[in-house]
Amino acid sequence: MNLFYKNVLGARQGVVGLAILAALIFVVFPLLLDSFRLNLVGKYLTYAFVALGLVLCWGYGGILSLGQGVFFGIGGYCMAMFLKLEASTVAATKIQSTPGIPDFMDWNQLTQLPWFWVPFKSFLFTVLAVPLVPALLAFIIGVAMFKRRVGDTYFAIVTQAIALILSVLIIGQQGWTGGVNGITDLKTLLGWDIRTDHARVVLYFVNGALLFACILFGRFLLSSKLGKLLMAMRDKEERVRFSGYDVANFKVFIFCVAAVFSAIGGAMFTLQVGFMSPSFVGIVPSIEMVIFAAVGGRLSLLGAVYGTLLVNFGKSYFSESFPQLWLFLMGGLFIAVVMAFPNGLAGLYTRYVQPRLTRRPGTVPPPGGRPPATSTAAAATPSSARPTHPASQGAASQSEAA
Repeated sequence: MNLFYKNVLGARQGVVGLAILAALIFVVFPLLLDSFRLNLVGKYLTYAFVALGLVLCWGYGGILSLGQGVFFGIGGYCMAMFLKLEASTVAATKIQSTPGIPDFMDWNQLTQLPWFWVPFKSFLFTVLAVPLVPALLAFIIGVAMFKRRVGDTYFAIVTQAIALILSVLIIGQQGWTGGVNGITDLKTLLGWDIRTDHARVVLYFVNGALLFACILFGRFLLSSKLGKLLMAMRDKEERVRFSGYDVANFKVFIFCVAAVFSAIGGAMFTLQVGFMSPSFVGIVPSIEMVIFAAVGGRLSLLGAVYGTLLVNFGKSYFSESFPQLWLFLMGGLFIAVVMAFPNGLAGLYTRYVQPRLTRRPGTVPPPGGRPPATSTAAAATPSSARPTHPASQGAASQSEAA
């Protein structure tokens, strides 16, 4: 129990961080926002699943993926296929040329359900497919790339290409996927109308609970030996490889975990918004998801959630208040955050807020509010045992805040 409190919950500071975020999501937003705005926040939180995965694979593993929208879209399409089949009963589609199939298939002269749609009549199969199908695709990509030591910029370009290929494929196969419009007019989940305000509130809380489960699982991974190996691989990959570890296997694993997180977010997006389209699969949304993690802090799980909320709140506010200038304002926001706070919101917290919270009563703060360069414990530590890489030092400080 003590290990769970210290490693997974993050001891006292970690529990406080989780409590603040939980109060914001489960108490403040539901009390202050109407059903429309609350559903909008729920949509934002589905993007936070992708940002959490990017913290694991990019921030700690050093794997920059610019195609996470692929896994977000696959999870969303898996859920949308089940919901569409439930809405396409023979009675509901009796005016079609071929009753019992989705309307867009009938418009494209399909006379029977494609074979890969048939299993999605089962809710259990759909629930299993949401994480497993993206994980399988991530495993194939990871093995193909990491076993051949393809990484850094080259891997980012490959993931961008995969995002473009999948979006073009979805648009081109209109009779199977709904084309550019996607899969729309989703009504019920196991007979439960998901379009009502009550259903959206319930789904909002389910979404929040799943998000916290992913945060705790991410903390568990980072507090284990795997988390230390990920940071070591990010900073000195060759040294880890020469120490006898199979670096490729660890990269494949964490890339698959990030894909599963993204897919869960995509499935919850479909349930809350009521549709899924290829506009969430391509290159542009994938890069936006990287920005969420960068703004929040790519070394902080909680920071990724705050970064996602901040960016999307900014998009909504600017687009509503300045409809002709909002893109420029958002671009300025991104540039300002990256230049002023290179470690994101989490870095801002660990640099200015955390030292004041952890400072003992009666001590004099250093100039500028920054923590002293060395402490008594650090001075007693041999220089050979101290981290020498700047990224390792940043990771050590921000991992506590995560």
